[in-house]
Amino acid sequence: MIRVTEQESRYRDIDQMSALEILEGINREDQSVPLAVEKAIPQIEHLASGVAERMAKGGRLFYIGAGTSGRLGVVDASECPPTFGVPFDWVVGIIAGGDTAIRRAVENAEDDEQQAWVDLQAFNINEKDCLVGLAASGTTPYVVGGLNTARAHGILTGCIVCNEGGPIAAASDFPVEVVVGPEFLTGSTRMKSGTAQKLVLNMLSTTVMIRLGRVKGNKMVDMQLTNHKLVDRGTQMVMDELNIDHEHAADLLIRYGSVRKAVDASKAAH
Repeated sequence: MIRVTEQESRYRDIDQMSALEILEGINREDQSVPLAVEKAIPQIEHLASGVAERMAKGGRLFYIGAGTSGRLGVVDASECPPTFGVPFDWVVGIIAGGDTAIRRAVENAEDDEQQAWVDLQAFNINEKDCLVGLAASGTTPYVVGGLNTARAHGILTGCIVCNEGGPIAAASDFPVEVVVGPEFLTGSTRMKSGTAQKLVLNMLSTTVMIRLGRVKGNKMVDMQLTNHKLVDRGTQMVMDELNIDHEHAADLLIRYGSVRKAVDASKAAH
């Protein structure tokens, strides 16, 4: 397959550019990413709908990837509990090479086709669950192997890749292919490709959580109150919803632990 993510940069002699020229070139390329994501919205819709349907029946969402892609999956998974108040095992990010690879590359970890399924077994993945493979190249053996084995076990499979027609897309029930073209720095897929994957992950997990009822109106009513900023935000939400003063709202929020529970308890009492 032709991997556009590996094609030579459109920019020549970037090592001779000024800082301003480098920044302008990177920014010019970055502006193309949301447009590429927009073209993939129908694919993202199919994946999000499939994931939401399974999770509504008790399934979980798993991400697997290597390098930048794996790290992005871990980040998205780790942000779901504080944002949406869901259990920590609802969305799980797994990176080739284990958690060590989040900070330091693990040699050859992405080349083992069998290891992803081994890693997933630690979480007792089953046919109720969903697995999304992340790989800019669309060819990473770790991800290919995990998706193929998961699919054989009846697990819903999807992917977020930046090349068309690769083995990862072929192993996915719901492939998402966002083709952003050559990178400013040839082959550096942490740049446009990574940005595209981050945007799609935001869209996927947020859409799924909204569909699962973890948002009310446009508010994160189930967010975890882990710092003063979030307590203040939650207090304001309770004030707005119940039309009460700050002191009363803060008392309700602390007593019940979430905006949703505070509001529901107050309305039930009246």
